[in-house]
Amino acid sequence: MPMTARFPTTCAQCSGRIMPGEEISKAAQRWVHSTCATAASENEALLPGLDTPSAPARTVKSGKARRPDMAEPDGALEVWTDGACSGNPGPGGWAWATKDGRQGSGGEAKTTNQRMEVSAALKAIEALDGPLVVVSDSTYVVNCFRDEWWKGWLARGWVNSQKKPVANRDLWEPLIEAFRERGDISFRWVKGHSGDAMNDLVDQLAVEAGKAQV
Repeated sequence: MPMTARFPTTCAQCSGRIMPGEEISKAAQRWVHSTCATAASENEALLPGLDTPSAPARTVKSGKARRPDMAEPDGALEVWTDGACSGNPGPGGWAWATKDGRQGSGGEAKTTNQRMEVSAALKAIEALDGPLVVVSDSTYVVNCFRDEWWKGWLARGWVNSQKKPVANRDLWEPLIEAFRERGDISFRWVKGHSGDAMNDLVDQLAVEAGKAQV
């Protein structure tokens, strides 16, 4: 049942900020944006254990085995991505950056954390050639490729396993197309707000891009 946040915290689904006054829900004993809970249900996300995708393969409540981490292409460039949103929906921003100083950011006046997370990955892939490792704190993004949700979506004509249209298809479709065509992209999860300097950088850039939309 949706509730209103009284204190700031971090969404267990998208790793974005939850601010006082935002609508939230509880999933697997953790707080998430209400929109994230809806998207998780629509897009196959498995909330139990969602913040430990690097753990060894194990069985979750759905009966599906958690897939191992994706193999990283030889000589791949690491690119960190992040999305942020104030209000969810509300003004939001996306950002990507590499250790060699390349970066990009942008935003939308009315969007969601989920859309900004996917947008960040898509924009990074569009901007960078060659083998890539996309490093994201969004399980929504990483699990789509590591757990191969996209294969089921395509097989069912962009309908998920619950027979509902896949949320954010307009962003997922070009991202998945690029992933399939290039064949040299992998995704790796990083815990948000955990001291990873590059994750902190893209978080800052995404927040600033979101503020510019107000």
